[in-house]
Amino acid sequence: MSSAEANGAAGGVVGGIHRFVVFGGVCGSGSPDAAGREPHRAALYAAFDEAYGSVGVEPGTYHQEDRGDGVLAALRPGTPPSLMVGRWIDTLHESLRAHNTGRDRRLRLRIGMDAGPVARGGRGEGHGLVGRAVDRATRLCDSAPARRIMAEAPDVDLLVVSDWLYGNVVAEGGRYVEPAHYRPARVRSGAADGTAWFHVPRRTAPPLPEPYGRPVS
Repeated sequence: MSSAEANGAAGGVVGGIHRFVVFGGVCGSGSPDAAGREPHRAALYAAFDEAYGSVGVEPGTYHQEDRGDGVLAALRPGTPPSLMVGRWIDTLHESLRAHNTGRDRRLRLRIGMDAGPVARGGRGEGHGLVGRAVDRATRLCDSAPARRIMAEAPDVDLLVVSDWLYGNVVAEGGRYVEPAHYRPARVRSGAADGTAWFHVPRRTAPPLPEPYGRPVS
Protein backbone atom coordinates (compact mmCIF):
# COMPACT_ATOMS: atom_id res chain seq x y z
CA MET A 1 0.00 0.00 0.00
CA SER A 2 1.30 3.48 -0.86
CA SER A 3 1.74 6.16 1.81
CA ALA A 4 -1.24 8.03 0.33
CA GLU A 5 -3.42 4.95 0.69
CA ALA A 6 -2.20 4.40 4.21
CA ASN A 7 -3.12 7.95 5.13
CA GLY A 8 -6.54 7.45 3.56
CA ALA A 9 -7.08 4.27 5.55
CA ALA A 10 -6.02 5.91 8.79
CA GLY A 11 -8.55 8.67 8.36
CA GLY A 12 -11.38 6.57 6.93
CA VAL A 13 -12.72 7.59 3.54
CA VAL A 14 -11.72 11.20 4.13
CA GLY A 15 -8.42 11.55 2.27
CA GLY A 16 -9.03 8.40 0.26
CA ILE A 17 -7.71 8.15 -3.28
CA HIS A 18 -10.04 8.88 -6.20
CA ARG A 19 -10.43 5.61 -8.08
CA PHE A 20 -12.62 3.97 -10.69
CA VAL A 21 -14.69 1.26 -8.97
CA VAL A 22 -16.23 -1.83 -10.57
CA PHE A 23 -18.47 -4.43 -8.97
CA GLY A 24 -19.39 -7.60 -10.84
CA GLY A 25 -22.29 -9.51 -9.34
CA VAL A 26 -23.26 -12.98 -10.52
CA CYS A 27 -26.96 -13.23 -11.31
CA GLY A 28 -28.45 -16.14 -9.41
CA SER A 29 -25.47 -16.48 -7.06
CA GLY A 30 -27.84 -17.34 -4.23
CA SER A 31 -28.62 -20.73 -5.76
CA PRO A 32 -28.01 -23.61 -3.34
CA ASP A 33 -26.10 -25.52 -6.04
CA ALA A 34 -22.57 -24.78 -4.81
CA ALA A 35 -21.01 -27.15 -7.33
CA GLY A 36 -22.63 -25.19 -10.12
CA ARG A 37 -21.48 -21.85 -8.74
CA GLU A 38 -17.75 -22.57 -8.67
CA PRO A 39 -17.25 -22.82 -12.45
CA HIS A 40 -19.11 -19.54 -12.80
CA ARG A 41 -16.88 -17.84 -10.24
CA ALA A 42 -13.79 -19.07 -12.07
CA ALA A 43 -15.22 -17.79 -15.36
CA LEU A 44 -16.03 -14.44 -13.71
CA TYR A 45 -12.43 -13.94 -12.65
CA ALA A 46 -11.16 -15.08 -16.07
CA ALA A 47 -13.48 -12.63 -17.84
CA PHE A 48 -12.33 -9.77 -15.61
CA ASP A 49 -8.68 -10.67 -16.28
CA GLU A 50 -9.24 -10.71 -20.04
CA ALA A 51 -11.03 -7.36 -19.88
CA TYR A 52 -8.19 -5.82 -17.84
CA GLY A 53 -5.68 -7.03 -20.40
CA SER A 54 -7.64 -5.41 -23.23
CA VAL A 55 -7.19 -1.94 -21.71
CA GLY A 56 -3.59 -2.38 -20.54
CA VAL A 57 -4.37 -2.80 -16.84
CA GLU A 58 -1.66 -5.16 -15.63
CA PRO A 59 -1.93 -7.64 -12.75
CA GLY A 60 -0.85 -6.10 -9.47
CA THR A 61 -1.81 -2.57 -10.48
CA TYR A 62 -5.36 -2.71 -9.11
CA HIS A 63 -7.07 -3.84 -5.93
CA GLN A 64 -9.55 -6.67 -6.31
CA GLU A 65 -11.43 -8.52 -3.60
CA ASP A 66 -14.00 -11.27 -3.32
CA ARG A 67 -17.38 -10.05 -2.06
CA GLY A 68 -19.09 -13.43 -1.81
CA ASP A 69 -21.74 -12.72 -4.41
CA GLY A 70 -19.31 -11.01 -6.75
CA VAL A 71 -16.00 -9.23 -7.24
CA LEU A 72 -15.11 -5.66 -6.28
CA ALA A 73 -12.23 -3.84 -7.95
CA ALA A 74 -10.67 -0.39 -7.68
CA LEU A 75 -8.36 0.74 -10.46
CA ARG A 76 -5.12 2.64 -10.12
CA PRO A 77 -5.60 6.42 -10.33
CA GLY A 78 -4.99 7.56 -13.87
CA THR A 79 -6.69 4.62 -15.58
CA PRO A 80 -8.78 6.27 -18.33
CA PRO A 81 -12.43 5.76 -17.32
CA SER A 82 -13.50 5.90 -20.97
CA LEU A 83 -11.62 2.63 -21.53
CA MET A 84 -13.49 0.98 -18.67
CA VAL A 85 -16.97 1.93 -19.93
CA GLY A 86 -15.85 1.16 -23.50
CA ARG A 87 -13.36 -1.51 -24.47
CA TRP A 88 -13.32 -3.13 -21.00
CA ILE A 89 -17.08 -3.76 -21.08
CA ASP A 90 -16.97 -4.88 -24.71
CA THR A 91 -14.23 -7.42 -23.97
CA LEU A 92 -16.04 -8.66 -20.87
CA HIS A 93 -19.18 -9.17 -22.95
CA GLU A 94 -17.28 -11.18 -25.57
CA SER A 95 -15.60 -13.29 -22.88
CA LEU A 96 -18.98 -14.11 -21.35
CA ARG A 97 -20.41 -15.02 -24.75
CA ALA A 98 -17.52 -17.41 -25.39
CA HIS A 99 -17.91 -18.99 -21.96
CA ASN A 100 -21.67 -19.44 -22.32
CA THR A 101 -21.62 -20.96 -25.80
CA GLY A 102 -23.15 -24.43 -25.64
CA ARG A 103 -23.92 -24.24 -21.91
CA ASP A 104 -27.35 -24.84 -20.45
CA ARG A 105 -26.57 -22.75 -17.38
CA ARG A 106 -25.25 -19.36 -18.45
CA LEU A 107 -23.02 -17.07 -16.43
CA ARG A 108 -24.86 -13.74 -16.21
CA LEU A 109 -23.39 -10.60 -14.68
CA ARG A 110 -24.61 -7.29 -13.38
CA ILE A 111 -21.78 -4.76 -13.55
CA GLY A 112 -21.93 -1.61 -11.41
CA MET A 113 -19.51 1.28 -11.96
CA ASP A 114 -18.76 4.53 -10.18
CA ALA A 115 -15.75 6.64 -9.22
CA GLY A 116 -14.76 8.56 -6.12
CA PRO A 117 -12.54 8.58 -3.02
CA VAL A 118 -11.74 5.05 -1.87
CA ALA A 119 -9.78 3.89 1.16
CA ARG A 120 -8.92 0.70 2.97
CA GLY A 121 -11.28 -0.25 5.77
CA GLY A 122 -10.28 0.66 9.30
CA ARG A 123 -9.49 -1.80 12.07
CA GLY A 124 -13.16 -2.38 12.83
CA GLU A 125 -14.11 -2.80 9.17
CA GLY A 126 -11.60 -5.37 8.03
CA HIS A 127 -9.23 -4.65 5.19
CA GLY A 128 -11.67 -4.24 2.33
CA LEU A 129 -12.32 -1.11 0.35
CA VAL A 130 -14.70 1.52 1.70
CA GLY A 131 -16.21 4.67 0.25
CA ARG A 132 -19.43 5.96 -1.26
CA ALA A 133 -18.28 4.89 -4.73
CA VAL A 134 -17.90 1.33 -3.41
CA ASP A 135 -21.36 1.44 -1.85
CA ARG A 136 -22.93 2.87 -5.01
CA ALA A 137 -21.33 0.35 -7.38
CA THR A 138 -22.54 -2.60 -5.31
CA ARG A 139 -26.02 -1.22 -4.62
CA LEU A 140 -26.61 -0.24 -8.24
CA CYS A 141 -26.12 -3.91 -9.13
CA ASP A 142 -28.63 -4.96 -6.49
CA SER A 143 -31.20 -2.27 -7.30
CA ALA A 144 -34.79 -3.07 -8.18
CA PRO A 145 -34.49 -1.91 -11.83
CA ALA A 146 -31.35 -4.04 -12.31
CA ARG A 147 -33.02 -7.14 -10.91
CA ARG A 148 -36.16 -6.50 -12.94
CA ILE A 149 -34.21 -6.26 -16.19
CA MET A 150 -32.35 -9.50 -15.52
CA ALA A 151 -35.59 -11.29 -14.62
CA GLU A 152 -37.51 -10.07 -17.68
CA ALA A 153 -34.69 -10.61 -20.18
CA PRO A 154 -32.91 -13.87 -19.26
CA ASP A 155 -30.49 -13.65 -22.18
CA VAL A 156 -28.80 -10.36 -21.26
CA ASP A 157 -26.01 -9.05 -19.08
CA LEU A 158 -26.24 -5.58 -17.62
CA LEU A 159 -24.11 -2.51 -16.98
CA VAL A 160 -25.26 0.12 -14.46
CA VAL A 161 -23.35 3.36 -13.97
CA SER A 162 -23.88 6.22 -11.56
CA ASP A 163 -25.34 9.52 -12.72
CA TRP A 164 -21.96 11.19 -12.16
CA LEU A 165 -20.15 8.62 -14.27
CA TYR A 166 -22.67 8.86 -17.08
CA GLY A 167 -22.55 12.65 -17.20
CA ASN A 168 -18.77 12.96 -16.96
CA VAL A 169 -17.58 9.93 -18.92
CA VAL A 170 -20.23 7.98 -20.84
CA ALA A 171 -21.96 11.06 -22.27
CA GLU A 172 -18.66 12.12 -23.88
CA GLY A 173 -18.75 8.99 -26.06
CA GLY A 174 -15.70 7.30 -27.55
CA ARG A 175 -14.76 3.95 -29.04
CA TYR A 176 -17.12 1.20 -27.84
CA VAL A 177 -19.10 3.81 -25.86
CA GLU A 178 -22.73 4.38 -26.92
CA PRO A 179 -24.31 7.08 -24.71
CA ALA A 180 -27.60 6.92 -26.62
CA HIS A 181 -27.98 3.23 -25.73
CA TYR A 182 -28.25 3.98 -21.99
CA ARG A 183 -31.51 4.66 -20.20
CA PRO A 184 -32.00 6.43 -16.85
CA ALA A 185 -34.07 5.16 -13.96
CA ARG A 186 -34.55 6.13 -10.34
CA VAL A 187 -32.81 3.91 -7.80
CA ARG A 188 -33.85 3.97 -4.16
CA SER A 189 -31.13 2.18 -2.23
CA GLY A 190 -29.11 4.01 0.40
CA ALA A 191 -25.88 5.40 -1.04
CA ALA A 192 -27.15 4.73 -4.58
CA ASP A 193 -30.38 6.71 -4.12
CA GLY A 194 -30.97 8.84 -7.20
CA THR A 195 -30.65 8.44 -10.95
CA ALA A 196 -28.68 5.57 -12.43
CA TRP A 197 -28.03 4.70 -16.08
CA PHE A 198 -28.64 1.22 -17.46
CA HIS A 199 -27.08 -0.39 -20.53
CA VAL A 200 -27.16 -3.83 -22.13
CA PRO A 201 -24.11 -4.45 -24.35
CA ARG A 202 -24.92 -4.76 -28.05
CA ARG A 203 -28.49 -3.52 -27.58
CA THR A 204 -29.86 -0.10 -28.43
CA ALA A 205 -31.71 0.08 -25.10
CA PRO A 206 -32.12 -2.02 -21.96
CA PRO A 207 -35.53 -3.65 -21.43
CA LEU A 208 -36.61 -1.27 -18.69
CA PRO A 209 -40.30 -1.83 -18.00
CA GLU A 210 -42.62 0.80 -16.57
CA PRO A 211 -42.32 2.61 -14.27
CA TYR A 212 -38.52 2.37 -14.48
CA GLY A 213 -38.31 3.30 -18.15
CA ARG A 214 -39.89 6.71 -17.72
CA PRO A 215 -37.59 9.68 -18.32
CA VAL A 216 -35.95 11.00 -15.18
CA SER A 217 -36.30 14.74 -14.73
